[in-house]
Amino acid sequence: METFASRRRVWGLFCRPFLLNGSRMKAVLDYLKRNRRQAIKDLCDYVRFPSVSAQPQHRKDLTACAQWLARYCRNLGLDARLCPTKGHPIVVATTRTNGRSSRPHFLVYGHYDVQPPEPLDLWHSPPFEPRIAGGRLFARGASDNKGQHLAHLKAVEAYLKTRTELPCDLTFVIEGEEEVGSASLAPFLRQHRRELGCQAVVVSDTGMPDKSHPALTYALRGLAALEITVHGPSRDLHSGVFGGSVENPAMALARMLAQTRDDQGRITIPGFYQDVQPLRAAERRQFQRLPFQAAAYRKLLGVPALFGEAGFSPLEQRSARPTLEINGLTSGYQGEGSKTIVPAWARAKLTFRLVPHQDPNKVMRQICRHLRKICPPSVRLELEVGHHAKPYLVPPSGPYARAALCSLQQAFQREPVLLREGGSIPIVNEFRAILGVDTLLLGLGLPDDNMHSPNEKFDLECFDRGQLMSAHLWPELARAA
Repeated sequence: METFASRRRVWGLFCRPFLLNGSRMKAVLDYLKRNRRQAIKDLCDYVRFPSVSAQPQHRKDLTACAQWLARYCRNLGLDARLCPTKGHPIVVATTRTNGRSSRPHFLVYGHYDVQPPEPLDLWHSPPFEPRIAGGRLFARGASDNKGQHLAHLKAVEAYLKTRTELPCDLTFVIEGEEEVGSASLAPFLRQHRRELGCQAVVVSDTGMPDKSHPALTYALRGLAALEITVHGPSRDLHSGVFGGSVENPAMALARMLAQTRDDQGRITIPGFYQDVQPLRAAERRQFQRLPFQAAAYRKLLGVPALFGEAGFSPLEQRSARPTLEINGLTSGYQGEGSKTIVPAWARAKLTFRLVPHQDPNKVMRQICRHLRKICPPSVRLELEVGHHAKPYLVPPSGPYARAALCSLQQAFQREPVLLREGGSIPIVNEFRAILGVDTLLLGLGLPDDNMHSPNEKFDLECFDRGQLMSAHLWPELARAA
């Protein structure tokens, strides 16, 4: 993290663009400019597939989408194939037509499956009929993730169609189950570990603050999920006849939850912060560079006031600090009118966002121990541990990170920023565990792209600049290898 201290050393003095040959790179960039209209048409064709992995009725659409993508890659000159899995097929496309070579090898990951489009009545146009307005393409999957990984394919197309030799070998792995947990991907990586061995993985499935602040994401939060059920009487009881002589499970659960966080936004579970590393001063300076207005953010969220852990800015709170969230809370009668009962049970669904160096298993043991300790003896506690994902951190001062920052600067003509993101991308830890390599997160999405929401869109300038970034990235990474 030392290079945070001097941004000029990272992006200025050390960011000397690597040029293949002036005329060759110009040919690649000119090709992208000349074929912009076709690139947008190809993206429109791609997003027309309703490849919704969460809905079984779209299974044939997912297969058709994967087949289209494989054909598209073959037409570019890539060696492409469909790899069947227990779920949806994985598309593998590579420039390594002659097998393994001595050149550096990089993996590009993406996913062709998309989120369900519902609620449909909130869309301004049908979700799988692409609409272009104001320099933006509206369609489900436009930003998450079809447009983002298609930008990389378009850059490779420019190399191949202009007969410009790529300075490294590339393999694209594009799956169809990311939105439902990527159950088939880890087994696939293990099965094809030798074929997929590489120097690093490139993923464009994140975002940037705005078009003036292209970003390399170097840290992601992890996740731990827990469901708490408090059992009281064997059945709902008449509150007039029995109330006051028996513990109310909803009240017991509310009191327990209230003992997990204080008024300053600090989580009070013993040992919870044990492995949390303090933010370095240079990291906090990076946060200060990001465009942010608290009043506009509060208005966007529709809340009367912001709240978070004391001593940290909203940007730090939502991306670099651990959290506890109640995702669901229920007990007793929920219908119209009143029903005077003592409910038999109460339930809460919780998730914890974890920061680098926190271990989800260790944290979950601490949480469960604390809840059992504070649970009153008048009720029975049931804990069901859910899914979890480790946090992710890659040093932003390494040679591949610097190469990525240079490519961003060349494409956007702006000094890049370094980001921590609050969400989780579990597969990046699988790449590290199975392939032994780090992932470069070069997101092209914008905060208002409505990923997972109605009216998803992808800014076409981000699409253009993403292609330029990718074109510059491969010689930069080859030089760093």
